[in-house]
Amino acid sequence: MKTSLALILVFLLSATLALADEHKSAIEPNASFDKLKTLQGSWVGTTAESGKEYPASTRWMMISDGSALMAWIGEGTPYEMVTVFHMDGKDLMATHYCAAYNQPRFVAVDTGDPNRVLFKFKDGTNIGPHHGHMQELAIVFDGPDHHTEDWTYMEADGKLSTGHFDFKRKK
Repeated sequence: MKTSLALILVFLLSATLALADEHKSAIEPNASFDKLKTLQGSWVGTTAESGKEYPASTRWMMISDGSALMAWIGEGTPYEMVTVFHMDGKDLMATHYCAAYNQPRFVAVDTGDPNRVLFKFKDGTNIGPHHGHMQELAIVFDGPDHHTEDWTYMEADGKLSTGHFDFKRKK
């Protein structure tokens, strides 16, 4: 029994030392990613659809030792969606886990505006030729406690529609 316990302790100590010596990937500094990090916390607001406004919520949280930022829209509802933002070398990426049962990936493009982060569709999974998917995401910052999100969806027939969210930081 003592031998087994000693072996377990040696194993745990070895695993801890191995993790401490783990080499992390190099992450390029990125002003847009830094701007997105300021969204950490809970937000409430509205979304507009077919000329009507509905309540909306989102929550942002740093994960994975600060290497990724996770955002939930409609957390806890049947239409909950999660997006994970992270760096891939010098590119700011986002993977959106959509209620449409697919996972589009986006790459940020330069807008020349430090208060606007724009993501364009790159590729995705579970997106067939007759499936709609998110095509674009624009996040606009209007001070530390207000931002908007415009999610553009491409229908299977190529038509685009944009859902607009207007959020204020939850106090």
